[in-house]
Amino acid sequence: MKVLFIGDIVGKGGRTAVKALLPNLVDKYKIELVIANGENIAGGFGLTEPLVADLFRMGVHVITTGNHVWDKKEFIHYISKDNRVIRPLNYPPGVPGYGSILFTLQNGLRAAVINVSGRVFMTGMDCPFRAAKAEIDNLSSEANIIIIDFHAEATSEKIAFSYFVDGKVSAVIGTHTHVQTADEKVLPNGTAYITDVGMTGPSHSVIGMDINQIIQRFLTSMPAKFETAQGDQVLSAVVVEINGDTGRATGIQRLQLTYP
Repeated sequence: MKVLFIGDIVGKGGRTAVKALLPNLVDKYKIELVIANGENIAGGFGLTEPLVADLFRMGVHVITTGNHVWDKKEFIHYISKDNRVIRPLNYPPGVPGYGSILFTLQNGLRAAVINVSGRVFMTGMDCPFRAAKAEIDNLSSEANIIIIDFHAEATSEKIAFSYFVDGKVSAVIGTHTHVQTADEKVLPNGTAYITDVGMTGPSHSVIGMDINQIIQRFLTSMPAKFETAQGDQVLSAVVVEINGDTGRATGIQRLQLTYP
């Protein structure tokens, strides 16, 4: 089977690119499961219920998030209602929402998707290694296919984590930095990996935001409201091929498509 994982969708432009390009990607690569990181869909910061509904109508099956999941306060009440939108598993106990989902595909196979946050340069998170191991142990009896969105800043933490779970999950897909890396591979024990899948949003931007606004922030250190950049969009993603019987990855392909 093949899974499409779409990198962090930023604002209206990113959503427009997904709407335009996703149907052809699904047909071309015979995709059975579409996962997208959606923590920046609402103007570059957070999510809203209507925008989440739009992504589901476009053909996304599961939405992962990260540290911006709480940016729109009204979404806090929604996240416990729909387990197709997941937040990092390793938030402390008592945080609303779900850290994983078991999703049944049209062919009857069950796939688990887990969302985990790193701790290096990130705050307030429990250990992602221990939290993920416990969740993998819980889910492995229910599904051979397990996909992890590892939302983290430090490349070393992402790489170490991938070897920690190699052979226990089908794929570890890095998110958060918005810059696609060129290190996609299948690890020795059958886990597909990429340090960061990249961003789906404005091509000419600073990780999705208006260039001049960000330059001024670096020049002056003054606080400012950032806006998403305009212009052409890029869709960054990976296609992961997985043996449905064993859960082992057999390939991973990196994609970058421009729109329009």
